[in-house]
Amino acid sequence: MDKPAAHSAGQLSADRSSLVNESQKNTKTVLCQRCGSKVLLPGIGVLTQKELFLPSMRKKDAVLDGDAVDTSVNDGVVGDTLQDHWLVENMYAFENVGFTKNIGNIKYLVCADCEIGPIGWHCTDDTKSFYVALDRVDHV
Repeated sequence: MDKPAAHSAGQLSADRSSLVNESQKNTKTVLCQRCGSKVLLPGIGVLTQKELFLPSMRKKDAVLDGDAVDTSVNDGVVGDTLQDHWLVENMYAFENVGFTKNIGNIKYLVCADCEIGPIGWHCTDDTKSFYVALDRVDHV
């Protein structure tokens, strides 16, 4: 799958502009890339740009075990620093999402059906901010 063109902060690439309405909320259903399970219904997430590091995608247990270690990458964890996310303010607004155990004050979001992730990020210090990375999900 091709990665979308890079863009600067505050600027959504043309291929992603169809994903938001005038309120910057998602216009399409957000799905797990692996199994197609619904993660969010339209109108729930607000497009936001926040630089967040997410470990590489794999099964939930592997995310917790840190099995993909490379000491040259973000404190030994292989992954991606991502910019574009759907911000969800209520954990009960999700259709199908699971959470890892705490890793410090961070919980990663995973698909509740296939347990692949992380597709997103949540800091337990902020009970109203759940981020789903646009690059880790599909939109239909």
